Amino acid sequence: MSESEKGAGRTRRFDRGRLLIGVLCAALGFAVTAEVRSNDRTTKFATARQDELVGILGDLSQRSERLRGDIRDLENTKSGLERDTQGQTAVEDARRRAATYGMLAGTLPAAGPGIQFTIDDPRGRLRAEDLLDTLEELRDAGAEVIQVDDVRVGVSTYLADAASGGVVADGRILTRPYRFLVIGDPHTLATALGIPGGVLQTLRNSGARGSVAQEQRIVIRAIRSP
Repeated sequence: MSESEKGAGRTRRFDRGRLLIGVLCAALGFAVTAEVRSNDRTTKFATARQDELVGILGDLSQRSERLRGDIRDLENTKSGLERDTQGQTAVEDARRRAATYGMLAGTLPAAGPGIQFTIDDPRGRLRAEDLLDTLEELRDAGAEVIQVDDVRVGVSTYLADAASGGVVADGRILTRPYRFLVIGDPHTLATALGIPGGVLQTLRNSGARGSVAQEQRIVIRAIRSP
């Protein structure tokens, strides 16, 4: 091969090399341009000086720390609210329990559905045991709160025959007709009093008469000393 042919071959290879480099540069330029257009922030960081980058990094670190602080504050606030909610729930539950115990113990007034039960004993034949049987029947039927005349019935309530006649409840003379205010399920209480051989029939056999009125709201105001 002559020297001229060898030179021509080297020239063609050099031209092809330059062409390939040009294509690669063009592709790289296109990629860079696309990246710049799609992410200005990256371009800003890429073109920033070292001191600017240090400043930006410091600012980001401060923002990150502030955000972490805000998150901690919010978490503490959330925990505090949860504790307050739980505490308030516990207080409300304690109040409800105290109110329930107070009503059952007779130290607080009470109200709710129930019955008014009146016993008319015109001849005065009924004794303490007859009224005690009535109380026991009401309790067995689910009576929650009971008041007889002005006496709030409690676990320590006692009934006794008065020397002058009549019945004494917790040391107080009951007047005729005897009036019971009872809180509980009205239908159940009324049914229990009216069953064959029950309180109403026993009263009739003794010459007395009982009447039951079911009510949606019975108010009991008499209370017992704590």
